[in-house]
Amino acid sequence: MKAKTKYVCTACGYESAKWMGRCPGCDGWNTLEEEIVRTEKATRAVSTLRAKPTTLSQVDVADYSRITCGISELDRVLGGGVVRGSLVLVGGDPGIGKSTLLLQLATKLDKQATLFYVSGEESEKQLKMRSDRLSDEAPEFMVLSETDITAVSAALNEIHPDILIVDSIQTMYHPDISSAPGSVSQVREATLTLMRYAKENGTAVFIVGHVTKDGSIAGPKVLEHMVDCVLYFEGERNHSYRILRAVKNRFGSTNEIGVFEMTDHGLCEVENPSMMLLEGRPDEAPGSAVVCTLEGTRPMLAEIQALVSPTSFGVPRRMATGIDYNRVNLMIAVLEKRVGLNMQNQDTYVNIVGGIRLDEPAVDLALALAIASAFRNRPIDTSVVAIGEVGLTGELRAVNQIERRISEAKKLGFKACLIPQANTKNLKVPQGMKILPAKNLTDALGYIL
Repeated sequence: MKAKTKYVCTACGYESAKWMGRCPGCDGWNTLEEEIVRTEKATRAVSTLRAKPTTLSQVDVADYSRITCGISELDRVLGGGVVRGSLVLVGGDPGIGKSTLLLQLATKLDKQATLFYVSGEESEKQLKMRSDRLSDEAPEFMVLSETDITAVSAALNEIHPDILIVDSIQTMYHPDISSAPGSVSQVREATLTLMRYAKENGTAVFIVGHVTKDGSIAGPKVLEHMVDCVLYFEGERNHSYRILRAVKNRFGSTNEIGVFEMTDHGLCEVENPSMMLLEGRPDEAPGSAVVCTLEGTRPMLAEIQALVSPTSFGVPRRMATGIDYNRVNLMIAVLEKRVGLNMQNQDTYVNIVGGIRLDEPAVDLALALAIASAFRNRPIDTSVVAIGEVGLTGELRAVNQIERRISEAKKLGFKACLIPQANTKNLKVPQGMKILPAKNLTDALGYIL
């Protein structure tokens, strides 16, 4: 018998027996979404199977050890490996490499865990062809090409895998819901089914989620709240490098990133991202500065490039790629007010080389130096790394883990490091590295320019 459905407004919660274009409760358009009505019989059946409360100290987690997946960059982002019973959502633009990453993960885990790969977008033969292209090995994990979530649940009850991969959640549908696959109600019901199975059986579940035009996961926002971990696969289509970033992780840090390179044989790990980001850096070029940023526990050097030229219009143009646009405007204002650079009639363009994004305040000093260098048309010494946060009064504020940043710069052959004066207290300097302390932006420009 087909389950009863109702329509609920996603904005105000108004319930209706039929779909209406405009919600009577909040006057919102196209906000009514279909949901399954849970019957009293089903509710009573669930209540009889409810587990009994227990004290947290008596909970045994011995069988919930992490599974190392053999891809060190993925292990780093997950927090040390795959947690049994976890639900991981992997999102990213089309063609960025989500399916490739998970197929390589399945190949790595094939011999140490029971793995089940469900594809709603490819047939078994297409999966086999892609697997042969990515690896010379012949994996033995189970595959299924299916979009009916009830058929997937039946197969799960027969196989009982350690790890389940579903590609993608937008292709799954529940036959009791009349809406099309990919709709809010279908995505929510399919994810609830997988989450319930993962928690009850200790199976780690990876689901692929499509993204919308603005870059967010397609489907209801509650989808990101339901899962344990949300991974975003980022990268420019004209660059071969990809960055895996955790924006939510219940079992690890959300500051870690994994760096990969897309090749003919799939995704290859990049063990030294700093070398990759600084490759091809020009010598004696104005407007180029190097900063050591920190992504979780990983120090990483990146190049900031700036271009300043006289404007042809009444209002100067500002553009920023890989860094916050408002942060660039703020640094320009500080340079004008505290240093005396007249940039009112100058167009300013800022780019972070390599297609990555820098968000931490420690990049302020290198950003300001790159803009000042481009404005004065004087190059910055290529052996100097700049690290520091710039305040609105032009002062340099201390940053965290400065010794790890300096050590990373020393490994890559840099000779000097420009840092805030406040970071020099009890600082252990590596042999061969020169420290240039500065109290404010004017002192820093005196060292460099």
